[in-house]
Amino acid sequence: MSANRLYALLLGALLMTGMSVVRAQPEASSGYLRKPEVRGTHMMVATANPYASRAAFVILEQGGSAVDAAIAAQMVLGLTEPQSSGIGGGAFMLHFDARNRAVKAWDGRETAPAAASEALFTGPEGKPIRFFDAVVGGRSVGVPGVVRMLEAAHARHGKLPWAALFQPAILLAQEGFEVSARLNRLLGAERHLPRDPASARYFYDPSGKPWPVGHLLRNPAYADTLRQIAERGSLALHTGPIARDIVAAVREHPTNPGLLSERDLAFYTPIAREALCAPYRRYLVCGMPPPSSGGLAVAQILGIVEAHSGGLRLAQPDGTPNPDGVHVFAEAARLAFADRNQYIADPEFVSPPKGLLSSGYLKQRAALIGERSMGRAPAGQPDRVAHAETPEASLEQPATSHLSVIDARGNAVALTTTIEDQFGARLMVRGFLLNNQLTDFSFAAQEGSAPVANRVQPGKRPRSSMAPTLVFEQPAIGAPSRPSRSGTAAPRAGSPAATTTPLQPLGALVMSVGSPGGSQIIGYVARTLIATLGDGLTLQQAIDMPNLGSRNGPTELETGQTSAALADALRARGHEVRSIDMTSGLQGMMRRCTAAGACTLSGGADPRREGQVIGR
Repeated sequence: MSANRLYALLLGALLMTGMSVVRAQPEASSGYLRKPEVRGTHMMVATANPYASRAAFVILEQGGSAVDAAIAAQMVLGLTEPQSSGIGGGAFMLHFDARNRAVKAWDGRETAPAAASEALFTGPEGKPIRFFDAVVGGRSVGVPGVVRMLEAAHARHGKLPWAALFQPAILLAQEGFEVSARLNRLLGAERHLPRDPASARYFYDPSGKPWPVGHLLRNPAYADTLRQIAERGSLALHTGPIARDIVAAVREHPTNPGLLSERDLAFYTPIAREALCAPYRRYLVCGMPPPSSGGLAVAQILGIVEAHSGGLRLAQPDGTPNPDGVHVFAEAARLAFADRNQYIADPEFVSPPKGLLSSGYLKQRAALIGERSMGRAPAGQPDRVAHAETPEASLEQPATSHLSVIDARGNAVALTTTIEDQFGARLMVRGFLLNNQLTDFSFAAQEGSAPVANRVQPGKRPRSSMAPTLVFEQPAIGAPSRPSRSGTAAPRAGSPAATTTPLQPLGALVMSVGSPGGSQIIGYVARTLIATLGDGLTLQQAIDMPNLGSRNGPTELETGQTSAALADALRARGHEVRSIDMTSGLQGMMRRCTAAGACTLSGGADPRREGQVIGR
């Protein structure tokens, strides 16, 4: 079959999937459409957009790896879900190598320009500027990392040629994709994007209205950019004409110029880190280490809940929240966020305390949970050493995306990807949007006389809450003592994983899951893990259940999805209850295998967004 014929068939499959699925999906925060659980036996993909899911699955059908499928999906998401992620942003990815039974954490997080300083978000009067005064324009743009990170992962784990993985997105950009209800609604509510001339020409009609649902939107500039990256790799984005255009857009912004340079782009380096893994019940839950706070905070919540109450249910068998379980979950989240806000930042700049996940420390934290809410939790001192940094809670916006993949060889990916705020910095260059990731730093460098761990510094990666997660069975007692290659076998000094997880082989892969949602990601992922691994719900049931939790402030309940009885029960325990929109975008899959080696896959997608699972 000729390449042109293959690509024509691919485009037809993508368009058929889009036409039959996209129109039926709800907008991010104004709809809730339950989705059926999807089952398979060989391979599966779950992404936030049907076009991306179909592109990734076609790559799997062609013999591609989980990393190959994730790359194809990311390039399509940058086109069809541009408000959430893209090649102008960053990502964290966990990858499981089934052959070597190894899990690795890939860090494609953006970095601050070399010219940045602690005063980046300080106004003339010496006070932090307003959030959107920082976001919109060049000041907030960090060095994008997702393409270079995916390139490095592909060099190690790819099966298909790099260039082939870009063809689905190139074809869709050329031929057009249908504007979804979600994209149309977000464009209609957006105040800042129309002020960027390139964005206004692309996203809006000549009268200034967003393109209607179903409009066939073409992006030839994006197609051209992807062709260059397909041919030259990440150098096409990080050097040469594209890099010069990125820098010009940032530094020459008319009202809010930034500091990004061509040298910053050229010398960006992704990092392959050791995964942060911690036990929960009979499982090993692996997540991202710092600069993400997601893996640590999720693991702390699971450990504190288990230490406090053992078998107490968060979810009833029908998926409704159990008030007693919600109380403990919210208190555990308060404790985890207190430690997160105090200690976690880029580990190249700030070393977190040792023992944040030690069983003794988690038991101490769990003992602080009483019958009534503590309101606001203090940070702990697991190493009994005074630390200079002071607590703060940086803003994180929920414009992010997550995808999960399991390929036919049993390799798995959990990838959470973002441009930070909805439509990022509202700067479009060559068909893609630039991130505003630097606003994930603390705007204030100090609180009183103490430095903030997550302050702006040159070359530093801002703290994140993204929590791509892979779950494994813990091996039975007496299993061979071959060291795990999970990243827990030899944690570096100062790592929060240090002295927490013994040397052990990885058991069978159980789950890949994650979500967008800013700092609420931590609660979304943690409650999904408890509902499935602890309470026995299916993954789709767990995704469907109401969002709830605390970020060391009020106890938050998802508007329209939780009962007045739950709110009353929590108030009776002293909780300050706040009903808010909590628009997760959970995507994931579970894998179960028999002793004979026969495996089944089940996948779930969030009813709050337009995600789709495809499996075979």
